[in-house]
Amino acid sequence: MIRLSERTTPMNKKAPAGNPSPSRPNPLPGCPMAAAFAAIGGKWKLTLLYWLAHGECHFAGLRRLGAPITPKVLAEQLRELEADGLVERVVTGPVPAPIIYRLTSYGTTVLPVVEGVRVWGEAHLQRTHGQATPDESMRCTHAIA
Repeated sequence: MIRLSERTTPMNKKAPAGNPSPSRPNPLPGCPMAAAFAAIGGKWKLTLLYWLAHGECHFAGLRRLGAPITPKVLAEQLRELEADGLVERVVTGPVPAPIIYRLTSYGTTVLPVVEGVRVWGEAHLQRTHGQATPDESMRCTHAIA
């Protein structure tokens, strides 16, 4: 039987959160679009990057911001962002101290993309749903500075 700590696959989603995976492989080697989508594609990654652009946050805080996201999916998405070097996980003390997540300096380089998607999303909401202002409940209404 292989114990969790003995697994060595490069993209091990079941790896303990304290052991970040190495950078994940590009599904289409040499394709910049595939590389970008591998790093920031996913149902919650852009939203997590948006929230972290407004300040570091602990897991429970991110969980509250994204009420419909399950803890399992949140942990997976954060782990993948960490593996790609966009987010860093900061241990604040012994368990049960909260783990703080924040953007890395490399992570800040994707913020223009995140803001562009947010602005396009506002326009798309207005065009398709006639919604003049975005829903404040998802807390994605403020521009990234």
